[in-house]
Amino acid sequence: MRDKVLLKILNIEKNFEEVRVLHDFSMEANREEIVCIIGPSGCGKSTMLNIISGLTLPSCGEVINNSQNTSYVFQEDRLLPWKDVYENIRIVNDKSSHKTCMELIEKVGLKGFEGFFSCELSGGMRQRCSIARAFNYEADLLLMDEPFKSLDFNLRIGMIHYLLTLWESKKKTIIFVTHEIDEALLLGDRILFLTNRPTKVLTEFRIETPKMKRSLTDPSLVKVRNQILDLLQNENQPVDS
Repeated sequence: MRDKVLLKILNIEKNFEEVRVLHDFSMEANREEIVCIIGPSGCGKSTMLNIISGLTLPSCGEVINNSQNTSYVFQEDRLLPWKDVYENIRIVNDKSSHKTCMELIEKVGLKGFEGFFSCELSGGMRQRCSIARAFNYEADLLLMDEPFKSLDFNLRIGMIHYLLTLWESKKKTIIFVTHEIDEALLLGDRILFLTNRPTKVLTEFRIETPKMKRSLTDPSLVKVRNQILDLLQNENQPVDS
């Protein structure tokens, strides 16, 4: 029987010369779970993702990653400009079938645009292609670093819908870093709130409402939103929401 916990981070420390970024940082993520990470600006959320992915080494501590593969969606779409939508999605997994690629394209609302190049797409369409590509990589663990940061509210809500549609079909474990509280409320099974530097997990919020049935006007979500706003203010940082 597989371990329920896919990712475990134990007592991570990370220093950049004299700057102490992460301190005694611990968290875990279960299989098929979406964990959203939120906290003050510049507290080290992206650094934490880079340590999980192996792009950055911790100063001390341990990362136990039981996934077979890890995929990463950055703030920028990072599409290959000389390849069209279909080719950008298929390039990460040349064993994926035409049917699989076309299903992913349809799930992110890009049907009819599979032959378009990135320069012919809007910012939201490029990011949808980037997310479909990450799901096609067949990784157990998907890291997402503020992927909707440059989008307006309506586009972000649409992107959340596309992401949840993909998650429903693939059930990957997702670590989703965001500075937008509403994104975390609509996506997360759990929301981890981080302190200011040196950063660690201050508290956790568990969202029980099924993802596809959530509304930002739901009193239970409004309550959590207000609690997160209070925490951000207590950390003496500008509110990014």
